Amino acid sequence: MRRGWFLPTMAILGFVFLYAPIISLVVFSFNESRLVTVWSGFSTKWYGELFADPQMLGAAWLSLRIAAVSATIALVLGTLCAIALVRFRRFRGRTALSGMVSAPLVMPDVITGLSLLLLFVGMESIFGWPAGRGMLTIILAHSTFCMAYVCVVVQSRLADFDMSLEEAAMDLGATPARVFFDITLPIIAPALVSGWLLGFTLSLDDLVIASFVSGPGSSTLPMVIFSKVKLGVSPDVNALATIIIGFVALGVFAATIFQLRSRPKKARA
Repeated sequence: MRRGWFLPTMAILGFVFLYAPIISLVVFSFNESRLVTVWSGFSTKWYGELFADPQMLGAAWLSLRIAAVSATIALVLGTLCAIALVRFRRFRGRTALSGMVSAPLVMPDVITGLSLLLLFVGMESIFGWPAGRGMLTIILAHSTFCMAYVCVVVQSRLADFDMSLEEAAMDLGATPARVFFDITLPIIAPALVSGWLLGFTLSLDDLVIASFVSGPGSSTLPMVIFSKVKLGVSPDVNALATIIIGFVALGVFAATIFQLRSRPKKARA
């Protein structure tokens, strides 16, 4: 009898704990008052102020560009590392490569950001590149730690890959490149998409590492939001967060519809 009400109650409390703050944020983004804790009427003026704020819009555009480029670089490097670790099980330096790929997963962001900052300063003093800190150093830093997450995702997919499909294609006369692009790549495509999206999200959300390796004129969106929140939460930040939540919700809804339509009719039934 206890089990009948305990599980639903805990589930409801869990959902309330997770989504009540998000709902509150969305509601107060339409608040007319500047105070985010006092409701004074419905208004959309803070969305207008958000789109009229060049600092916020510039930081958002910069963060999107950095996240897209970093995720793409991490996808290529992480996929190559995953293929090397799964397909070539014995080679010199495999243990070192596996440890180096896994290290960013457990390394504190403060240590990662500080070490990358020291690396960039040392490289600039020796080679003259990269010149200063800015968008390039943020991309390099984000690609470094996002690559580890992409490698783990792709590696788990390659571990369950049926090698007989590639062997059958090569027996029929396909070249290794043709096998990779026609057989391997389409099968691991969901893992590649998941890895890219994970890297994009991690890069877009990063604050600590970007704070270490950024310079003047290269403040990302989390850095701008954090600087604003230190002085008190402003309603335009709520409006920005609501827009981001809306895009994420649309993406999840579209992905769900696509998955349901891609299933066979018998499975849906």
